[in-house]
Amino acid sequence: MRKDEKERKDVAGNEIIAFLGKGAEFKGVITYHGTVRIDGLVEGEIITEGTLIVGDSAVIHAEISAGTVISGGKISGNVTALEKIQLLPSAVLEGSIKAPLLVIDEGVRFNGSCQMGPPGASSSHRGMEREAAALQEAR
Repeated sequence: MRKDEKERKDVAGNEIIAFLGKGAEFKGVITYHGTVRIDGLVEGEIITEGTLIVGDSAVIHAEISAGTVISGGKISGNVTALEKIQLLPSAVLEGSIKAPLLVIDEGVRFNGSCQMGPPGASSSHRGMEREAAALQEAR
């Protein structure tokens, strides 16, 4: 595989469909399907069911809703993932996190709150109510 072909793949081997390079700036709402890598500056909102890769040089001031978020950059804002959030050693995140799976490597700076559980569970109380209702139905 050629070097340029390797750079167009994410860690799971999926093709990266868009790339915002170092030094590039974007303000607004980004929506997409697939995998996008950001190494520049983004302000606004990012919405996808796919994968967002935040490179080491990226600075993001946005609300993020994605299937999977893998970050080594700086994020200010709330991050919600349907599948997983992975924070690499160089990552800085200020804001709340909601995801069923969270991986935080040594060296990450995280200032905020974290809520883990199945997608769509907005509070632990609501999750307990669902479990109680399921148990009652099973009887």
